[in-house]
Amino acid sequence: MHQVSIPQHIIDRVRAVRGRDHIFDGIDLSKTAHVIVDMQVGFVAPGAPIEVPMTRQISDTINTISSAVRAGGGVNVFTRYTYDPSEKISWDLWFKTLGVTQLAAQAKMGPGMPDWQIDPCMEVKDGDIVVDKTRFSALIPGTCDMDEQLKARGVDTLIISGTLTNCCCESTARDAQQMGYKVIFMSDANATLSDEEHLGTLISMYTIFADVMDTPYLLGLIDKSAQAKAA
Repeated sequence: MHQVSIPQHIIDRVRAVRGRDHIFDGIDLSKTAHVIVDMQVGFVAPGAPIEVPMTRQISDTINTISSAVRAGGGVNVFTRYTYDPSEKISWDLWFKTLGVTQLAAQAKMGPGMPDWQIDPCMEVKDGDIVVDKTRFSALIPGTCDMDEQLKARGVDTLIISGTLTNCCCESTARDAQQMGYKVIFMSDANATLSDEEHLGTLISMYTIFADVMDTPYLLGLIDKSAQAKAA
């Protein structure tokens, strides 16, 4: 797992603003989606073109969260980063910034290709949703239909896990918060290429965009909320 140590002065500042460590004191799983970002072969498998080794250390944690969300009546949404240079909304500027090796890796993330598939380490069950996206964020109109699917289900809360912490996960979380979703960003179920990059995103999430939680805290919140609902 990534080493996580948010500086005390940042914690103190957030506490002074919020009056507490966490934004949310309950969670309604019937209105919650666990968004598992891009846990695909091309990011997870050893030696993959865009390998993020830490993904293999968070896979069990992600599956644990997914199981709890299913059991509580929530929905799991698996996103697939998809390379489509012919899409109607051009992203040509991004591709022009890439070198030959990176472009070749991108091309292997095309629909139906082996590296594009959800990695076998992920437990995808009946009732889960799989969406394709052609941008870092899963919430840009015209590049992914996740927002439409979630709104149709009455979802107002997103739990974010997956990879890369500081790219697709962060981009999705930032957009979600600005679109009115409640956002929970997992400190121990997101992965990137270094502890420093992971921590940088957690600090941004914690101070502005999301409620940052680890899995034991989230599972405790789920249990507490279920007990309160039953009482």
